[in-house]
Amino acid sequence: MSSTTSLGHMDVPAVRKRFPMPIFRLPSWAVSWLQVGPLMLILSVLFALPTFLFLVVSFFDYDRIGIYPAFILDNYRDLLTTPSTWRVYVSSLKFAVIVWSITLFLGFNIAYFLVFHIRSGMLRTVLFLACAIPFWTSGIIRAIAWIPFLGRNGAFNQILMALGVTSKPLEFLLFSDFAVIVTYVHLFTLLMIGPIANSLAKIDPALIEAARDAGASRWHTMTNVIIPLSKTGIALGSLLVFTQVMGDYFVVKTMSGGQSASIVSMLSTEITAMQYPPASANAMVLVVFVAIMVACMMRVVDVRKELVK
Repeated sequence: MSSTTSLGHMDVPAVRKRFPMPIFRLPSWAVSWLQVGPLMLILSVLFALPTFLFLVVSFFDYDRIGIYPAFILDNYRDLLTTPSTWRVYVSSLKFAVIVWSITLFLGFNIAYFLVFHIRSGMLRTVLFLACAIPFWTSGIIRAIAWIPFLGRNGAFNQILMALGVTSKPLEFLLFSDFAVIVTYVHLFTLLMIGPIANSLAKIDPALIEAARDAGASRWHTMTNVIIPLSKTGIALGSLLVFTQVMGDYFVVKTMSGGQSASIVSMLSTEITAMQYPPASANAMVLVVFVAIMVACMMRVVDVRKELVK
């Protein structure tokens, strides 16, 4: 009884010291695998396995009746030797480069304004949310919304004619490459603003002040201090915009009026015709093409190394 009473008045550290309990600890390598395991499982099931199936089917033979297991290179040979394929890839790459250039210019300037010119954190958050408001609706709806605005009798043409800028509606505004690029810029500029703003926010203001005190002009401060320190955000935003444009189907089909084609629209046509082996070969070529472009960007900026800092 006295033993129980004495233990009741002892504090917890004293009890633990008197009656030590075994502590089971996993090895560090096991903890690491447990942390990365769920992500590996998801990527394996949703990405690696389908990609492997595409790769296998891309070597199959086919006709109007069905597909047949085989190992032939005809699907890749027909794909890479067809002039229309190269035209589609060049068209998609052209859209990607133009949209990337415009979104980079707009995204960097907007992010720079939000980070360095807006002193109030609350106002900065409100303005960033204002940029994100279009993302509260479907991308399809946002793309379609440009049709009545850019149409022959749309709001933009009516404004131009009311101001006397033109005497007749401009025909190139809708169902053209111009409409495709405008829609892409509207959809994907925020993907550039976010990463760049995050990188700019990490820059120590003392570095900018030191550059100005050393006599650096605004341009030299921008090119020698701000841009190099924000290259991680630029690279991440570029990857997001580039991959989104290369994988798009709806915007090109809708906003060009069928006058332009994308790689994914070509894939859709082959799938509709039940030409699954050529479609799989096309998908694998697209994956390799995008991977090469991403690797080139990663050579310029090692994103993984920068994010660890």
